[in-house]
Amino acid sequence: MSAADTFVGAPVKRKEDRSLLTGSGSFVDNMTAVGMVWMAVVRSPYAHARISGVDLEAARTADGVVAVFSGAELRDTWAGSLPCAWPVTEDMKSPPHYPLAADEARYQGDGVAVVLAETRALARDAAELVTVDYEPLGVAIDVERALEVGSPLVHDDLGTNECYVWTLATDAFDAALDEADVVVTRRYRLPRLIPNAMEPRSVLAQPGAAGEVTLYSATQIPHILRFGLSVTTGIPEAKLRVVAPDVGGGFGSKLDVYAEEALAVALALRLGRPVKWTEERSENYVATIHGRDFVTDFTFGATRDGKITSVKADVKASMGAYLQLVTPGIPLLGAWIYAGPYDIPNYSVTFTGVFTNATPTDAYRGAGRPEATYVIERTMDALAAELGIDRVELRRRNFITEFPNQLSSGLTIDSGDYHASLDKLLEMLDLDALQADQAARRERGDVKQIGVGFSTYNEMCGLAPSRILGAIRYVAGGWESATIRFQPLGSVQVVTGTSPHGQGHETAWAQIVADQLGVDVDAVEVLHGDTAVSQHGLDTYGSRSLPVGGVALWHASQKVIDKARSIVAHQLEVAPDDLEFSAGTFSVKGSPDRSMTIQAAAFEAFTAHNLPDGMEPGLEETAVYDPPNFSWPAGAHAAVVEVDTETGDTRLVRYVAVDDVGTVVNPLIVDGQIHGGITQGIATALFEEGVYDDHGNLLNTTMATYLVPSAAELPSFETELTETKSPTNPLGVKGVGETGTIAAAPAVVNAVLDALSHLGVTDVQIPTSPERVWRAIEEARQ
Repeated sequence: MSAADTFVGAPVKRKEDRSLLTGSGSFVDNMTAVGMVWMAVVRSPYAHARISGVDLEAARTADGVVAVFSGAELRDTWAGSLPCAWPVTEDMKSPPHYPLAADEARYQGDGVAVVLAETRALARDAAELVTVDYEPLGVAIDVERALEVGSPLVHDDLGTNECYVWTLATDAFDAALDEADVVVTRRYRLPRLIPNAMEPRSVLAQPGAAGEVTLYSATQIPHILRFGLSVTTGIPEAKLRVVAPDVGGGFGSKLDVYAEEALAVALALRLGRPVKWTEERSENYVATIHGRDFVTDFTFGATRDGKITSVKADVKASMGAYLQLVTPGIPLLGAWIYAGPYDIPNYSVTFTGVFTNATPTDAYRGAGRPEATYVIERTMDALAAELGIDRVELRRRNFITEFPNQLSSGLTIDSGDYHASLDKLLEMLDLDALQADQAARRERGDVKQIGVGFSTYNEMCGLAPSRILGAIRYVAGGWESATIRFQPLGSVQVVTGTSPHGQGHETAWAQIVADQLGVDVDAVEVLHGDTAVSQHGLDTYGSRSLPVGGVALWHASQKVIDKARSIVAHQLEVAPDDLEFSAGTFSVKGSPDRSMTIQAAAFEAFTAHNLPDGMEPGLEETAVYDPPNFSWPAGAHAAVVEVDTETGDTRLVRYVAVDDVGTVVNPLIVDGQIHGGITQGIATALFEEGVYDDHGNLLNTTMATYLVPSAAELPSFETELTETKSPTNPLGVKGVGETGTIAAAPAVVNAVLDALSHLGVTDVQIPTSPERVWRAIEEARQ
């Protein structure tokens, strides 16, 4: 493609893929260092136990062992606890969380000792020689029972398992609900999910001669990690460099300051040698955060003609044993959207955070929004059945239609067209034909029945603006930084504070900059993920990269153009306002033959032979963008399933999705994000569930028992887009990374229930395994 082409909106192939496809990517586990030792963590097999003794002698004398430490021995190493950045209420209970437990293990997988040896195998072998005397204690696993009087306490000193209670309600909500003609309440349990990034976590800490440390980590958040490690270790940020090289996925699970990162940094300094640790998959299942684990009582109040007047959510959310970086705030990320895309004037949500003896929870793709959308869309179908109104029509009657729209929860949706997305979905779906097939199968008494399920959703994402984040007690801001610099011969370097781990920033960011500056997309290099290169940033999570980081690039590009305009005006001896800029060239209005390219202006800035008085040499500008609003994607999804009524086996036969993500920078990347998100939402509905027994043992610790779908379990997705540009940013963009995950699960479950509705089945707990579906059918028949 040439500089004259328009790059935003074009399906540019990802720049990142060549190195990944040819095996030349740079992942932490591929790295080594002179004098490097390997670290292994000794983990508690008990969900809750007092540590009465740790015998390290056998491990210390084992072959190749360099050092062994217990949690108690390292306690004085730490300047502070592992950080929690979101104290959601003033009285929230936040117990200390050190990298290793010293007195009490509080979940299966809690680290209690660490071994460092010359090889990975020797470290693992020596870790097995550490003997820990445990005194098993009572276990609280179920999020509801943990709140009961007499439940074992995860943290005895707190006197309760309740972490916090957070509420938001409109005035006179109770009166409005009392006046409703129809009230429908349902209870939903969203199970624990294990993120399963393709690359497990890995770290390599390399000490310097003057007390500095470079940490290579498979993380989503190099900048935030540097800050958090400084808090925990006491090492000044100026002496900490964090590098996120190629990162093999994250889905939120690498959005944390983890114990192993702090251990590697502290022990590298202590030993004066590089320290490396790479997680095994079974270790990942207990040591890396989980997602979800909510119980929600959800209520709609409505008129007889289908106008929803009130919505209420009472949510109990498991925190796990400790608070990770944003654990308590994850439920709140859905707090303002429990009305979904519907115009509901009366609103009430209550969140109760609950400590349990399980792996800590934190952000997992969608983070609070899938939990909200699931209960909304399931209850929309329940309300439709109660009222005898078609479920699609009920959604239409309640859609928000005027934008911008201030929600009853307090936030403002900037743009949208929910009818347009649903219209296009129905056009693609051919619902009449599907319903005719369904009726014929029921008439014949076929074993295999089909069902169609819908999910119309919206979401808030982008985690901004900073003032709102401050108002809800989030420690950090929501801004993002971007720098654009021209090299002397006309190529462009972009430095971004976002940190990709599969999203395609190197390609999309190059498209944005190339479009604005009028250069070829291949002339743009994107630098990221290294706090020594990109010194200011707030990283990647919550679908913030494009609507925050991408827009920061746009603002930086305008500053570059403005400086180049001044240089060209000086060179051509005209006023800056007399110049037009198009396709990378400045020309004098009315005299297009008098022109200069932006690359030529960059060279003039480099030589500094003839610049305007007072202008600094070089063509480089930085912008820091703090959005005025969240980003508001939306859409309509439908699933078609076939259910075997004799075995309960459910097969997804079609999935249709129409999403509005604002301006599309690269449709290939958007398709990839939507497809991946849909897959994880389908997995929630049909396959995935982290199961603990009553003793706090995780029962499915490998992919043999924790079911992650492959392409073989999925149909080809049918996707389309509608577009309403965001008026709050100059690119008109919204987020896309979480849309599919937010929408998919209720669409699939609603389809399963539609297939079985004639049998009297009204609910199946997710994931809708064959056994659960079969049992629901049998119970309905009794």
